[in-house]
Amino acid sequence: MIDDLRKLIPTEEFDYQALLESLKAFERPRDKITALLRQGVIIRVKKGIYVFGKAHARRLFAREILANMIYGPSYVSLDYALHYHGLIPERVEALTSASYGRSRRFNTPAGLFIYNMIPSAAYGHGIDQVELDKGAFLIATPEKALCDKLYVDRGTGVRAQADMRDYLVTSLRIDTQGLRELNPDAIDTIAGRYRSRKMRLLGGLVRNLKRQAGES
Repeated sequence: MIDDLRKLIPTEEFDYQALLESLKAFERPRDKITALLRQGVIIRVKKGIYVFGKAHARRLFAREILANMIYGPSYVSLDYALHYHGLIPERVEALTSASYGRSRRFNTPAGLFIYNMIPSAAYGHGIDQVELDKGAFLIATPEKALCDKLYVDRGTGVRAQADMRDYLVTSLRIDTQGLRELNPDAIDTIAGRYRSRKMRLLGGLVRNLKRQAGES
């Protein structure tokens, strides 16, 4: 029976509807779901969201995919995305996301998922889709992840480019080479959606760093 279930659900991350559909041959599929949970064949991450237990998993589940599923619309961003893109050195345990729904936290068997609210006008810009073997997830571009971080960290005291550089290098520990690799035009576009002076300072700082390094 487990082999049949794995054929019908090829991904490690799945929702209630996919599970119910795969068990439709059973007279009482909801009772079967309860039994599968009790046996550890599947694990409930959150109501309506599941992964396979270790004994029946074909690979590690992707927390990034789960992040998109648990609460949405959302995309992976902020600290987790900054580390994912190699901008900050520290590994981030909590999986952070941005959403235009209210801010939420979910402590689950798959880890802690944190969702920060951003303005709806800023939501649809600077998002990439990463394709995996069996699934995909949405994640902020490096520029959008940093802008989202600036929006959430409102008490930074940033009023000038020197303040911005100090915040980025000292507080976030982003080196100047990482900043030079950002796209200032993309930052300016995101800043316009946010209507944020701080983000315009970020775009100007990146442009100046590129100029100092002799980049176009």
